Amino acid sequence: MRTNIEERACDLAVYIIEHKATVRAAAKAFGISKSTVHKDLSERLPNYNRSLYLQVKEILDLNKAERHIRGGIATRRKYKGE
Repeated sequence: MRTNIEERACDLAVYIIEHKATVRAAAKAFGISKSTVHKDLSERLPNYNRSLYLQVKEILDLNKAERHIRGGIATRRKYKGE
């Protein structure tokens, strides 16, 4: 029996995989908080769709590894006035 939360977790995973999006971008697109996205993907999704979870986990791990670079770019833009 699929509930609304299960569907949302699967939809979030598909969105992140298709768009290579961050948790923040997915939260904005779905109109929910970052913590809800994270909870759906890390705790709920593995119970419903393990293969989808493994695919989205790769993207999330890559985003986590690159976040310090993105932060530096954002700071540079801020002070350059871009």
